[in-house]
Amino acid sequence: MHERLLPASPNWYCSRCCDVSSGGLLGFGAKNFIYLIDVSAATCSTQGLLVGHKGLVSGVSFCQDVTQSHICASASVDGVILFWDTNTRSLLREHAAHQSAISALHWSPLDKNLVVSGDEKGIVVCHWYNTGDTASFFPEPRSIICLTCSPHNWNTVAVGYKDGMIALIDVSKKGEVTRRLRGHDDDIHSLVWSPLADEDALHLRAEAGDASNGASAGEEKGCYLASGSKDQTVRIWSTATGKGVSTLKLPFVKRRGSAVVDPTLKERLWLNLHWPKGQPARLVSSCFSGELLMWDLTRTGKQRWTLFGSSSEGQNHSRIVFNTAGFTLPDGRQLLVSTSLDREVKCWDLADLDCRWTLPTLGGFVYSSAFSPVASGCLALGVGDNMIRVWNTLSAHNPYDARCFWQGIKSKVTALAWHPKREGTLAFGTDDGKVGIYEVFSSKPPQISSSYHKKTVYSLAWGPPLPPMSFGAAAAAEGKASHSLYSCAGEGVILQHQPTDLSGDACDVDKLIRQTNDIKHKLSPHTDLSWKPDGKVVAIGNEDGCIDIYRAPSLKLVCSIQQHHKVINALRWHPEDNAPPELHGLLASGSCNAVVYVHDLRRLIENPPENPSVLTEPYRRLCGHTNKITGLAWSPHHNARLASASYDGTAQVWDVEQEAALCNYRGHVGYLLSVHWSPVDPDVIWTGGKDFTVQEWRVSKQEFTKPPKGKKMVDLKEKAKQKKKSNKSTDAASPEVNGEHVTNGQGAPDEAEEHVGSTGSPVPPPGSSAPQRKCAPGAKSKDKQAFADSTAIKRKKARSVLPLSTSMDHRPKEDLLQDCLTLASITHDAAPPAGCVAGQGEHVHLGLFSDRAALHRMFRAEEEAHVEGGHVESAVYLRLWSGDLEGALRLAAERGELSDHLIAVAPAAGYAVWSDAVQRYVKQLCLQEQHVKAAAYLLAIDRVYQAVQLLHSHKLHREAIALAKARLPAEDPVLKELYTSWAVMLEKDGHFSAAAKCYIAAGASFDAAKAVARKNDVTSLRTAARLASAAGEVTLAESLALRCAKDSAAARDWVAAQEVLSSHRGLLVHRLHLSVAELLCASLADVLPETRGVGHAWAAPGSSGILERARHVWTQHLGVSPVDSDAGHLGARGHLGALLVELQNVESPPHSASLPLTQVLLCLSRHVARGVLSWLLDDSGTLAKELWLAAAWLREAADFRVSAALFGILAAALEEVDRNVDQEARAAADGLRAWAAYHRLYQLWWRRPADDGDGLQAEGSPEEEESQLSGELDFNVSSLLSDAHAACQAERRATEDLQKRLGLMVAQHGRNMRASDQEQPTEAGGQPKDTFLSLTSEMAQHQRQLAEIPDTIKLYPRPDVVECCLVLLHLGSLVPESPRRDAKDLLRKYGTRPTLSKACRPFLG
Repeated sequence: MHERLLPASPNWYCSRCCDVSSGGLLGFGAKNFIYLIDVSAATCSTQGLLVGHKGLVSGVSFCQDVTQSHICASASVDGVILFWDTNTRSLLREHAAHQSAISALHWSPLDKNLVVSGDEKGIVVCHWYNTGDTASFFPEPRSIICLTCSPHNWNTVAVGYKDGMIALIDVSKKGEVTRRLRGHDDDIHSLVWSPLADEDALHLRAEAGDASNGASAGEEKGCYLASGSKDQTVRIWSTATGKGVSTLKLPFVKRRGSAVVDPTLKERLWLNLHWPKGQPARLVSSCFSGELLMWDLTRTGKQRWTLFGSSSEGQNHSRIVFNTAGFTLPDGRQLLVSTSLDREVKCWDLADLDCRWTLPTLGGFVYSSAFSPVASGCLALGVGDNMIRVWNTLSAHNPYDARCFWQGIKSKVTALAWHPKREGTLAFGTDDGKVGIYEVFSSKPPQISSSYHKKTVYSLAWGPPLPPMSFGAAAAAEGKASHSLYSCAGEGVILQHQPTDLSGDACDVDKLIRQTNDIKHKLSPHTDLSWKPDGKVVAIGNEDGCIDIYRAPSLKLVCSIQQHHKVINALRWHPEDNAPPELHGLLASGSCNAVVYVHDLRRLIENPPENPSVLTEPYRRLCGHTNKITGLAWSPHHNARLASASYDGTAQVWDVEQEAALCNYRGHVGYLLSVHWSPVDPDVIWTGGKDFTVQEWRVSKQEFTKPPKGKKMVDLKEKAKQKKKSNKSTDAASPEVNGEHVTNGQGAPDEAEEHVGSTGSPVPPPGSSAPQRKCAPGAKSKDKQAFADSTAIKRKKARSVLPLSTSMDHRPKEDLLQDCLTLASITHDAAPPAGCVAGQGEHVHLGLFSDRAALHRMFRAEEEAHVEGGHVESAVYLRLWSGDLEGALRLAAERGELSDHLIAVAPAAGYAVWSDAVQRYVKQLCLQEQHVKAAAYLLAIDRVYQAVQLLHSHKLHREAIALAKARLPAEDPVLKELYTSWAVMLEKDGHFSAAAKCYIAAGASFDAAKAVARKNDVTSLRTAARLASAAGEVTLAESLALRCAKDSAAARDWVAAQEVLSSHRGLLVHRLHLSVAELLCASLADVLPETRGVGHAWAAPGSSGILERARHVWTQHLGVSPVDSDAGHLGARGHLGALLVELQNVESPPHSASLPLTQVLLCLSRHVARGVLSWLLDDSGTLAKELWLAAAWLREAADFRVSAALFGILAAALEEVDRNVDQEARAAADGLRAWAAYHRLYQLWWRRPADDGDGLQAEGSPEEEESQLSGELDFNVSSLLSDAHAACQAERRATEDLQKRLGLMVAQHGRNMRASDQEQPTEAGGQPKDTFLSLTSEMAQHQRQLAEIPDTIKLYPRPDVVECCLVLLHLGSLVPESPRRDAKDLLRKYGTRPTLSKACRPFLG
């Protein structure tokens, strides 16, 4: 029926919602349909649609047997499995064995009759296609996400669960679990079997520490199984052992032009797998952002994958991939089809991993479509998935060449309009009232009008500018746009936008209409507009069904068409290009009536009357649709040929002159919303609608001529017959206006608001949630009038207050006559008949006709009956009528039937009765949970405190506080209690800002600051500090400001950190500390770019050292007084000394290799700041020790690049250390220089050319190497060749060796004690046996030697001397002769250990 079709988007988050048959037919589930796509290596084409599911399709699987390759099974969330014949598109069989939503489905590749499905409750069902039998199993009480049948063993099925477990079940043994594979931590998204039936192809070994997952099967021969999980890993399992043999961690693939990866991608991951046939070493997986990866399972190393589509830009999906399905072409090539969150279906060639074609799909109603009048064949689609598609329908290379535009939209696109002259300019309107303009041939975001509509934009049109935006030739001379953009929305307003200045205010067209036509009354809300092609006339459709024709530019009303009587949905002028002049005035209109009217306005436009005309008869009437008209399109190729789209689910082509139906298209499922004629092919029409599709179809190939007849069409014909009969009798009395017959507003008969289904096109029932276009605000009054006039609806008769007496009047005639005699005797006789008492017993009804006493007796009887029947309200009315107001209130209170009416009349019984009734009513309202109303009644009796307590006790804190503040004194303690209790509750629920406001109102600013700080982010901490400071809580303010500054510094926002500290004088020392940290991080920016942040200008790297730079910053920017100033010298020293003591009292975290680099830099900068303060106080010894402590952090927790740079900075600062310092400070300085030289030594070694052989190079290096590295030895080597430190290190190594040997001896002794009957094993290697006594004595000797070593050697260690000697000797002639000689001497002395002898041998000969 159709030529081309953009289908609905495949369903998301399903494990197998698409599959490809062996013949190359792709089937995927979209909503509750299944689309069939014929795929090849070059292109694809939509073959048909399978309609039958009531719920969303959750699984599709084809039979892979050649004899049944046209049979497929599908599952849905309503628990139904359907079997289809794709050749005939007919339903073959239905199974409803599941009670829950089906989440997984697979047709066994080995058994052509077996289909296995699983649901969210964990039930697995086997369906036998040939017999129709089913068998259900419950292997695990877990929710199933995916399953797959083995291609090598028909009875083995792998099932993946939501908690990360995989179960292998045997369906031939009632679903017995043969293996449980545990290793994943999250949902199992996909399972695939290896294409080979054994595990010999890959030679993978079980991972270390991976325990067996099931009972041992001896020499069982298994097959590899791959699993993809939400935990971002792919695991390969051996089903023979039940162990994982390989784990593949998904990489973060950076796209071109993107420097970072969105960290939230891992939360949106769906990991799908595909194992290509005949390729056991290659595995396809999806990735975080829609990439597809080809893994090489035989490759080792980090990058074991190849990215699909890497040969050119834009081939990959832009969002996560849900499903992949592969098939083999007749020539042997393997193709892979993938579906994604980006609403695209792609086909890949597994040979070169390139994308062969892309099929765009639609994720919402097709609300609007428009062909560009300039770019021929360029079709724009406005879709309900918040995107615009621009489809080049004439592309020779790609029949589905479509681009998506989503920036700036963020809502359903409901209207489109191309600029009539400018290529690529597309206006759009959205569901939230937004109007914008896209330049589709550029990458710029759209321009958005600053004037928003209040409701959905339904119509857009380009037309000539109107006042005040246009004032004739003068405006054109000023460069105004030749066209303005007009938008019409659901609130009934038409706005004129200036396309060159959308930021300006749009103009309401109604103002010009009122001014020009001197209209005082309210205008009907507008629903559509259409400019005549020549721009001289505009037609505006209204909510009341009237169509007004205005002449531009003044918008003088020409005529009013009163033919429709419902909302106008579509207006279209006949095109003027290549059309005879007599057709230029044709206007087609469609409304919520099912009839299309065409009006010939040429005479009125060419010769406009002085006064507006009223037209009530159409030029042509096109009847046939059975529901509202939603779209109209004139053919640009034919004269007077019109296409219409309708809610009846069909599109109709009309010959307007003949009023004849030419063809009817029924290819859509659901109602249509848009229709357009192809601008290049006179036989082609494009339609879109509720079924999420756009379809191209040919007029000449349609089977039907007219729309299908439904109930509505029969009703319309009956009403039309009645209309003709009534017109015959009223024609003579009908007035005429301008020669036109007027029918007093009675045009075509109204249609009922019901949906009539067409053949093959089911439409939603009246209760459907599908949006209806241009819903009329005034429809309410019309509905009310229709309801009032209806005779079919009968009002419910009110219950009688006197049912007993009323029932007595419905007895037989004889009894009623006897009642008359009895009443006469009671009234006139002095002695009434015995036993006859009016208003009591059998004569209860006579109380109404006797005296007051009889009436009261009747009331009592009626009251008893009401109370017994539960009708207390009627009983209360009776007491009120009898004057017993207090009794009425008491009765209602006892039965819980007090009402506002009773309380309103209660004061008539006195204040005490009223007050008691109010209190009873309050209790009743509390039981009904009407607490606010109850509090209002308490206020009526002046119980303010009780009302406040009532609201507070029912957790209506806001209302209780409002009432208390309004009625109680400001100093009342109740207010503080209310604020405090509400704050506690808000704080417990996590609403810290609201809790802080309560605390502030209660006068507890301290608690307010603490509450805000609990959020623990930088903004909250800064606010909390300011709150505490404003309240005078200095200590709390400083602690919060310090926390905020530390968090800002950790995020490298140095400006924010200093800013928050600057307002607290007591935190100056922390400002000094953070300034040093910022200087150090700025110095590392070239080495480690991630240390860059938001910094100050004074932190830029300079030529001076860290001490001078810190002093400059402190004195010039942080207000620290210099010590050498004449004034206040002693005061400055005292201030600096106090700062030093304060900084020394700041605690630091313990040294740890797990600390992040930012924390390490903050800790070491604290020591550097102490050193700077000591230096300013002329204490060089403390400076040297603090620099050493700073360097100690680098040895524990920093990488080599950072350590090398910082050691250089710290060593350079040692130049300020006086030579006359004490021995300990000198040792610290020498140690720091040694570590700086150590890093410099390794940098030099790593830059030397690569060595041949084993990487060791003795003396006598080539001269060219020396020339390449000349001048690199710019540090003191002697600090690395300390004999004292070498001796200390040798003693410590010897002590460690002895401790290990003693530990082994003690362990061996323990084993011997447990097995005393066995021989004591000899030492390995035949070495002489050591005794415990000899080892302990040797240990004591080494400990004595360690004790004799000076403390400065042990407190300030240096790099390993033997290691440094080896590196120096490797450098060869780059090192002077003297250090090399010293290095050899040290190696001979301390390099005698067996582990070092081999490394020392090349240098010691």
